[in-house]
Amino acid sequence: MWGLGLFFSVQMTFMFGLQGLLLFALPNAFGLALFGVLTEVIAKRHGGGQESLARFFDKFGKPFRFVFLLYQVVALSLTVFALTAYLFKPLELVGGPAIMTYLYLTLVVFVLVAAGCLFGEEFGIQRIKVGHGIMGVLALVCVVVILFSLKPLVPEGLGWAAADPGIWKGPGVMGLAIPLVVGLLVGPWLDLQHWQRAIQIHREKTSVRTSYLFGGLIFFLLLMFHGCLAAWVLSKGGVAAYGGEGPDRFHYAHELVVQYVQRLDDGMNGLLPTAYFSFLAICVLTTLDSGYVALKWFLSNTLAKSQNVLIGMLPKRLLESPVPLFVLVALIAIGGLMARMEVEYFMVFYASFFVGYASLAIARCFVPNSQQPLPQVRMFMLAGISLVVFSFGYCTANPLMLVLGSVLPLIHVVWLVVNTDLLRVVTERAGEVIDAAAKEIPAVKSLQKTATAVSRARVQAPHDVPDAHSLSGHFEGKWFVYSFIATYQDTNSVGNVYFGMYSLFVGKTRELFFNEVMPDFDLKNTRFFILTRSFEHKFVREAREFDTITVKIRVSDFNRKFSWLEHQIFGSNNELLGKGKQSLLFVSSKDYSLMDIPPEVHAAFMPHI
Repeated sequence: MWGLGLFFSVQMTFMFGLQGLLLFALPNAFGLALFGVLTEVIAKRHGGGQESLARFFDKFGKPFRFVFLLYQVVALSLTVFALTAYLFKPLELVGGPAIMTYLYLTLVVFVLVAAGCLFGEEFGIQRIKVGHGIMGVLALVCVVVILFSLKPLVPEGLGWAAADPGIWKGPGVMGLAIPLVVGLLVGPWLDLQHWQRAIQIHREKTSVRTSYLFGGLIFFLLLMFHGCLAAWVLSKGGVAAYGGEGPDRFHYAHELVVQYVQRLDDGMNGLLPTAYFSFLAICVLTTLDSGYVALKWFLSNTLAKSQNVLIGMLPKRLLESPVPLFVLVALIAIGGLMARMEVEYFMVFYASFFVGYASLAIARCFVPNSQQPLPQVRMFMLAGISLVVFSFGYCTANPLMLVLGSVLPLIHVVWLVVNTDLLRVVTERAGEVIDAAAKEIPAVKSLQKTATAVSRARVQAPHDVPDAHSLSGHFEGKWFVYSFIATYQDTNSVGNVYFGMYSLFVGKTRELFFNEVMPDFDLKNTRFFILTRSFEHKFVREAREFDTITVKIRVSDFNRKFSWLEHQIFGSNNELLGKGKQSLLFVSSKDYSLMDIPPEVHAAFMPHI
């Protein structure tokens, strides 16, 4: 029960009554259940073995790594913020000047963050179900105590509409309906906690579908319990008695149950405050520790496979630890408290910014031909625009802008998927259409021959002129290109180019590349040698004597110690003959000890990565 679910259920009941509570609770529960059902389908489609879902996520999650982290940081930040703002702040345990209040709240934030880290370190993903099971039993005891103390099973104030519709004055229920449904249905697909749980459930040979159907039901009941509890409190104290105006002049009452419990006579209801406050603490702690475990899992898996040079320069233990991110969570929560923000200001990310990413993630799981490289810049810019449109619509209570802010990312994702599918169909069918037309229409046949001749001329043109490029290679963008003609010595008895020659072709091109980017390198005076650490090549087609061979090579990545090159080999008609990659290491010329990438190599390679 993260902070948004915990306190926004109270606010939705306060604003719109039972219709608001159901509008929030049903998509939440259905979104969780749908995630479980569909991830089970994904696991079966990819082999159904214990590691099938994990292998799928490793490949699927690469383009979304930054978004996964951002999603988790915002979720944890709003959870810490919500409990501090709506539990500890209304209790007013520290009086005096405002600076003392904020100092107290800052300490509370760091205690919550530290508790989440502590519980997360104690319970890994294998044991967290035991810890959460114990906390679940304690939460159930708290719920029973609250029910028997207040008897709100049939709240007197729980009507279909708000008890006082005029006090909210913010966006209406219809303006929030579509953003809530969209955001809550697609939200779980970017949540690392859910992906880690689904993968672990599948590893333990348990049904992900059944687990999430049951989990969705539990979540629905918790949301309904807290919302109905808020309705019962409203029936006792009146709507205007709780909450107050936020910075946007709307009336917020997330803390109305806390305020009611605080005003009770402790002598008559001694167990009630303990039970309710414990319920809130359990809900938040089981989110924070799970977030810690999920971040630790994601960071260790991501960094273990990363070859980024900047990552290689930082201590691995620091990068794999979620503690720095939890410190960031604490700072965001403190900033929100000082700015007098509300949890809705965090919520706008889930109703607008993350919608496009989550929708595209679902499409890449199920829609064929949506596996094109993720347009990161376009996605981020559109997400930012959607966030601004939604935020402006919320602050001005404009339902149309609220809907537009949520639907705009969906429209963009649909365009991306459909556009890619159309391009694929056109590409696949264009050649067939031209061939068919060439048989019937002489003019088309003539054009086809001309196009083929021009294409071949373009491939062979560089070799017709004996200039510097044809002798020592040249650059085409980031690629270093070297072309030559295969001769008899390159072939075997069958007449095709011998397989071992391709590695020699790549080696020669690599040496010419080194000579181009490091012309001052002197083997006699050098303080380092460049050695090949590994080499791999995939054969696609064969070449024959007198074919024009073009080898392209470029720097693909490097870290502190190693550099990676990738290569492609093309034939006379620009058809791919093979491709591969290799890694290089650098050793001292004196004792052959391994060394970091020399600065001169770093400077030479950087422009071509």
